[in-house]
Amino acid sequence: MADLEQWAHLWTLCFTLLCLWSGSAAQISYSILEEAEKGTTVGNITKDLKLNLQQLEITGLRITSARDKEYFDINRKSGILFVNERIDREELCPNAVKCVLNVEAIVNNPHGLHRIEIVILDINDNVPIFMEKEYTINMSELSYTGEKHPLPMAHDADEGTNSVKTYKLSPNEYFSLDVQDAGDQSVTAELVLQKTLDREKQSVIDLTLSAIDGAKPAKTGTVQLKIVLLDVNDNTPVFSKSLYKTQVVENAVIGTTLLTLTATDLDEGVNAQLVYAFADRRRFKSDENFAINTNTGVISVKGDIDYEKNQAFELRVEVQDKGVPPRLAHGKVLVEVIDVNDNAPEISVTSMMSPVKEDAEIGTAVAMITITDRDGGKNGLTDCKIVGAAPFKLNRNYKNYYSLLVDGPLDREAVSEYNISIVAADEGTPSLSSASVIQVKVADVNDNPPRFQEPVINIYVKENSQIGSVIYTITSSDLDSTDNAKVSYSLLNSGKNFIPASSVININSDTGDIVSLQTFNFEELKSFQFKVQATDSGVPPLSSNVTVNVFILDENDNSPTILAPYSEHGSVNSESIPYSAEAGYFVAKIRAVDADSGYNALLSYHLTEPKGNNLFRIGTSTGEIRTKRRMSDNDLKSHPLVVLVCDNGEPSLSATVSIDVVVVESTADIQTQFRHVPIKEDSFSDLNLYLLIAIVAVSVIFLLSLITLIAVRCHRTESSFSRYSAPMITTHPDGSWSYSKSTQQYDVCFSSDTLKSDVVVFPAPFPPVDAELISINGGDTFTRTQTLPSTEKVFHILN
Repeated sequence: MADLEQWAHLWTLCFTLLCLWSGSAAQISYSILEEAEKGTTVGNITKDLKLNLQQLEITGLRITSARDKEYFDINRKSGILFVNERIDREELCPNAVKCVLNVEAIVNNPHGLHRIEIVILDINDNVPIFMEKEYTINMSELSYTGEKHPLPMAHDADEGTNSVKTYKLSPNEYFSLDVQDAGDQSVTAELVLQKTLDREKQSVIDLTLSAIDGAKPAKTGTVQLKIVLLDVNDNTPVFSKSLYKTQVVENAVIGTTLLTLTATDLDEGVNAQLVYAFADRRRFKSDENFAINTNTGVISVKGDIDYEKNQAFELRVEVQDKGVPPRLAHGKVLVEVIDVNDNAPEISVTSMMSPVKEDAEIGTAVAMITITDRDGGKNGLTDCKIVGAAPFKLNRNYKNYYSLLVDGPLDREAVSEYNISIVAADEGTPSLSSASVIQVKVADVNDNPPRFQEPVINIYVKENSQIGSVIYTITSSDLDSTDNAKVSYSLLNSGKNFIPASSVININSDTGDIVSLQTFNFEELKSFQFKVQATDSGVPPLSSNVTVNVFILDENDNSPTILAPYSEHGSVNSESIPYSAEAGYFVAKIRAVDADSGYNALLSYHLTEPKGNNLFRIGTSTGEIRTKRRMSDNDLKSHPLVVLVCDNGEPSLSATVSIDVVVVESTADIQTQFRHVPIKEDSFSDLNLYLLIAIVAVSVIFLLSLITLIAVRCHRTESSFSRYSAPMITTHPDGSWSYSKSTQQYDVCFSSDTLKSDVVVFPAPFPPVDAELISINGGDTFTRTQTLPSTEKVFHILN
């Protein structure tokens, strides 16, 4: 059976929770007097909850309560809530001002839960009761008129007006009653002597003390007072003060003396011996915190004194002599508790705003701070401040309420998080303090543009590189975070370019990879410039630019080209020399150019002759063909020569030209021909003009000197004429310009690239096979025993 009840209670609880979850809750309130008879109507739930009676019979309505007893029930046909059990307010709610029973009305379909509050009203069903049935008061027959004696207090279980409101004394000729009403506290009464007592007439006086409550009709409780008249001891002890005042420091050590009560008794002997004690201990609970020496009247600390719990104590004391009968006097002691600074301030943070944007204005509120101190007076006055350097300050709003404000510029890139130490100290002596750390995070704003490591980036790319290859990767850094640091790249054309950069290269906006869109040709494009813009993803976005110079590096992809007249198409390349030619006789000069630059355009000349023919030699760097010795009868009359011109690239490229050298008997048979090479009109620099003027002047002077020399020395005309050949000036579309004569040769190569020009000097009146190579700037010099280098620079750049 108990198990069934438990299951039923569990089912009711689950159903109640289901109703709480699914239905709507409403609350109504009723009131009913305690001790109401069973069946007494409390209220009409159906009407108050606006329920349909017909629907109620189908769906069902029941009442539940957390109490063990079912004090109320409901009529399921009429919806009337009625009393089901006897209700005793004093049993249900002892010492409570308001007694409330909560029940729940549960409707099954639709599910609904309705809370009902039933206030149990007090009725005057309790009689005032005294603790003792008889109370004895010993009084001396010499008691003076007006002497007071405290009387026992009655207790009434009822509350409010139904509790004890007054006291009455049975009619007599000796005593009256002084009733004291302390408001919220209980009503007390004292017995006042109105007439001198005479023990010889009456030694015991029997009185009845009645306690009356405030109900209508009122109820009364009584106690028998037995006044015993004592003889002889006719002087009552008297305190030196009617009211004692003292102070005690909280947390005082147990045993600390507060004060000493003093009283006097005019009697002698035993009747003058006094005993001190606390009076009315139950009400004032004096002996919990304090102790009194019965013989000396010294009051000392007995328990814990805490200012935060009690700021003052009221002690009732009494002194009684040892006479027979003893005489009694009452007094009062007020003990003021002096606060000690034993509570440190407490710091609490409310309304915290974190993170704070780094562009927050000065004065922006970050948090609200409250300082509390349970001490009083100066010990409860506090001051709060920030310890250490931080761009924040505390602003006092009201008393102990502060605001944490921004007091300086914030920079997340410098400091992303602040641990602000706050110290609160009171004004006590010694001062107590407490500290708290507030963590404030700084949120990023887009205040830093992307930055490149260098303002200008130089990229070197070999010509003929593969299309689509990555020639460089642009990188930048952004001090911001998240999207503010996410960088994308884009191309910007430079005003110095003749072609748009987007037609030559492309850039990956995410990675910064620069990809070539075409194959570069050094001979057509030697350099170009563009700008790259890096833009972050902040709002608004910030950007910065970097200038990119792309320099095309030359590769040896052009073979040497033989210049006119030997390069003329269909021409017969033949030269004549006299049989009497001396060793070193000038035969011809081969000129060639290479569209490449640097070492790839450094040319060398070589003869490929049949074996056994050692009549001719060629200057490796000048291209001049000369005789190595005098002619002999065994030499052939015609010598086919093949000149090989090689560049210094890797791999080396070459070109050849064939020349037939015919030996004639005398110089008269030699017809000197001045071959005029067509000059292409090309852009002429100032240096070229100055050199041309100088060469023309030198040539004129040379021709005049030559004519004079021929006239003076006619017999050497043939030899002189054969030794000096006519000067020749050539130009090349790539900007190469050469001046040559028998005594000295200048090869000045001006590249179309304005960044560099190559000047090579070959001084050789009668150069050997391997001519010397001299650097104008005083650089390396290669003698005839040295071979041309293949990996080191020979040309010096003149900027």
